[in-house]
Amino acid sequence: MAQTEIYIKMEQNTEVMKPDVFLKDIAEIVCSDNAVAAKVKAIKVHKFKEDGVQKAAISLTRIITLIGETCPEASVQNIGETDALVELVNVDRHKGFQQILKIAFVAAVSFFGTAFTIMAYHNDIGIADIFEKFYIMVMGNPGNSAVLEVFYSIGLALGIIIFFNHIGGRRITKDPTPIEVEMRIYESDVNKALIETASREGKEEN
Repeated sequence: MAQTEIYIKMEQNTEVMKPDVFLKDIAEIVCSDNAVAAKVKAIKVHKFKEDGVQKAAISLTRIITLIGETCPEASVQNIGETDALVELVNVDRHKGFQQILKIAFVAAVSFFGTAFTIMAYHNDIGIADIFEKFYIMVMGNPGNSAVLEVFYSIGLALGIIIFFNHIGGRRITKDPTPIEVEMRIYESDVNKALIETASREGKEEN
């Protein structure tokens, strides 16, 4: 009798909202036998304690072992990550006025911090003197160089909008923004570091 093939695709990072973590929560399961697929999806891979650490690293070897115990006749093929980081999140932690306050604080820090950085940079390079000298070079006589500052400010704003690919909540193109790319890279590096740390400390479930 031919073995039943089970294909699993684990995600590197998964957030769950309940203490009991099942295989379907951290991996995509594909199997030609629907009954076997349902049985595998229902395998419990971890249980968070209320007062314990809210993150857990689960290795592929543990998943294969659990599947083997549940479906000994099945053959497991992995097409995803070899380790998964699972985090228990509280859905009520960012609700109400507290969330609005945090958003306002981050927005204010980002806005004023960026404005101060731009002004400090322009002050360091003496942008006003540069505009005045450029105006004299082009027009031949000193005059009102403020017109250059106005167009420079407009160009700077347009450059920021185009670079970050956002106007308010809308995208200019479907491509990911530079910040999104960097955040994905940062998130991936953090996940790998947490998984490696758990493995070295012997806290990874395998």
